[in-house]
Amino acid sequence: MDPQQKNPLRDFAPQLERTSIQGYAWIAFLLGVIGLGFYAFMDQVLNGHIVTGMRDNVVWGVYIVNFIFFMGVSYAGALISGTLHLFKTAWRKPVIRMAEFITVISLLIGPCFILLCIGRLDRLPYLILFGRIQSPITWDVIAISTDIFGCFIFLYLAILRDLATLRDYELLQLPKWRKKIYKTLALGYTGTPEQQERLNRATDIMATMVIAIAIIVYSVLAWIFSVTLQPGWHSTIFGPYFVIAAVYSGSAVLIISMWVFRKVYHLEEYITKKHFVSVGVIMLVLAAFFGYFTFSDYLTKWYGSEKNDELLIQLLFKKFYWPFIISNYVGVLLPLIVVGIARFRTIRNITLTAVVVVIALWLNRYIIVVPTLESPYLPIQDARPEWLNYSATWVEWSLTATGVAVFCLLFTLASKFITIVPVSGIEGEGKKEDVLI
Repeated sequence: MDPQQKNPLRDFAPQLERTSIQGYAWIAFLLGVIGLGFYAFMDQVLNGHIVTGMRDNVVWGVYIVNFIFFMGVSYAGALISGTLHLFKTAWRKPVIRMAEFITVISLLIGPCFILLCIGRLDRLPYLILFGRIQSPITWDVIAISTDIFGCFIFLYLAILRDLATLRDYELLQLPKWRKKIYKTLALGYTGTPEQQERLNRATDIMATMVIAIAIIVYSVLAWIFSVTLQPGWHSTIFGPYFVIAAVYSGSAVLIISMWVFRKVYHLEEYITKKHFVSVGVIMLVLAAFFGYFTFSDYLTKWYGSEKNDELLIQLLFKKFYWPFIISNYVGVLLPLIVVGIARFRTIRNITLTAVVVVIALWLNRYIIVVPTLESPYLPIQDARPEWLNYSATWVEWSLTATGVAVFCLLFTLASKFITIVPVSGIEGEGKKEDVLI
């Protein structure tokens, strides 16, 4: 038999060559959500922040929550993909590219929510031209820019072999312009021993760098909060707390992505229960760490008996009771039960747990941002009641849905351009199991 007939790319031909009616309907739905978000954005630009729930007291809201969440997911993807690559984990291959895509796509979306918080976008260039290094905001701009650059390089090095494989595989029915793009991006890579050695060395270096950058960047984001005197934010453990929460949420997003692509592209023989359990164990360990840091943070605030911290904790247990319970109890205990007990450890249960974890971690960011701003260190006297309490408007929810839609759309388009599971290096083997090692 012709070796090319055994190429695993044949299993991904439907994914790369054509889009089903359901696929077009999905893309149309996402574009519709994005269109609604664009309308909401124009409403905000023309009428100002009065169309949002943000006021003098609560100057941050859902936008900042989304920024923290998406940036956390991106850093989690970098940490997971970089760590799995460096340690040559046996089961990494079917999931590592999803983690890499999660990193880059989330990094492109997250900073956009910062722009939505700026009342005067025309002054944005001043942040670059006249930024002060003493400002934590400037630290964040430098850190995020560096992270985007590094993660793009890491993703490119990781997909270079598959770009060359797609360039050379003749049985794929792809338009000529796609082939030209593969040829250009492959940079003449042919898989010679010298090229492989250089590529492996460069990928190892970038994997190490993105891990370090991810930890540093998300720590910087945490310091923007912790260097203030605001109740609930002034904490010395916010750096590691944010990093753990980021990887925790990212592991859950990775599990959801695995389930979706497994179902849509029928990759049951590539993405198996073993992979769900393996990533689920990572999620379990992170849940334990996240629970510990959460307990430590609130215990010290409660035991210290400072007036402002007491007011914040009372607010959490009254107005924000259910978000607090879901984020800090359900979001911690559920992975420990489902993944920790073998009888509950199924693909469906692990995926549903991951969905709950994503919701819980988003709510966790919400109760970090909003309650603190509703109980400020220096309260505003004689303010209107509606200015003291935050409630997101349809504009903010529409733009939030747009962020999720853009994430899904870019992920969908990326999977149409290159295989969601790496296939280079296993051509001609004729065994799907080889992709698992």
